[in-house]
Amino acid sequence: MEKRDIEELRERVPCAAVLEKAGFAIDLKESTRKAVKYRRGDDIIIVIHDGKGWFDALSDAKGDVFSLVEHLDDIGFTEVLRQVSYLIGFVPSEAVWTRQVRDRDPDIGVSERWRARRKPWRGSMTWRYLRDERALPETVIRAAIQQDRLREGPRGSMWAAHVDGGGLVTGWEERGPEWRGFASGGGKVLFRLGPIGALRHCVTEAAIDAMSLAAIEELRSDSLYLSTGGGWAPATVAAIRGLASHPGALLVAATDNNEQGEVFAGRMEAIAAAATCAYERLRPRAGDWNEELCTRG
Repeated sequence: MEKRDIEELRERVPCAAVLEKAGFAIDLKESTRKAVKYRRGDDIIIVIHDGKGWFDALSDAKGDVFSLVEHLDDIGFTEVLRQVSYLIGFVPSEAVWTRQVRDRDPDIGVSERWRARRKPWRGSMTWRYLRDERALPETVIRAAIQQDRLREGPRGSMWAAHVDGGGLVTGWEERGPEWRGFASGGGKVLFRLGPIGALRHCVTEAAIDAMSLAAIEELRSDSLYLSTGGGWAPATVAAIRGLASHPGALLVAATDNNEQGEVFAGRMEAIAAAATCAYERLRPRAGDWNEELCTRG
């Protein structure tokens, strides 16, 4: 097969087609428009780059449609090309989103969009969502607002800021009754709640979980509650390494109680070992820390 034919295959066959044929299904609750999560039992594949790219949430594997087939079936490239060519014309199912894409002014940056949104106030839709549906106590909600970590999102949703080491907002997690995602055009670093100089760094997978753990621990004064936003971006890794390098630091992997949580915890343990930093694994008894908080009532 000539190079141009291979490129045409890569362009015409989306990764979603391979996954659907292999028995994977979309996990809409855990997906965003830019990163669609597919599950098959314990296997998790995230499709990115408008269907042209993918990565395995439980390993370092990633690539294009050809490497995806090779990853799933452990076959040679000749057979990979044959299997991909069979999928030409196959139209995979699409995620049905509950929120419409809104046009944004391309000249308005992430920081400006963040500042343009109101902070939650007692009784606002976002406040009620966090207190009533997520069981967060008002002390934690107020603490997050005072540290400028929360904004009112559309339709009662919450925006939870990711900031870099200098406190600059790089993006935000979006969570609500009908929507979850990440700021369009934003970058994941870390959601941070707690004293900047704290040496106990509790890393969770979602801002809701970080605030839930803070509630369970009653906002320990020695702890910084963090969220990766469910990703493992290079900027996130660099930020965690920076925290682990502080003298006397303790890195706490407070990720979910599932296989993906264990993978993330293993990566943090490796960072702690490389930085000669103390390490601890903290698991919720439930699936995640918000479930744990709700269970405790």
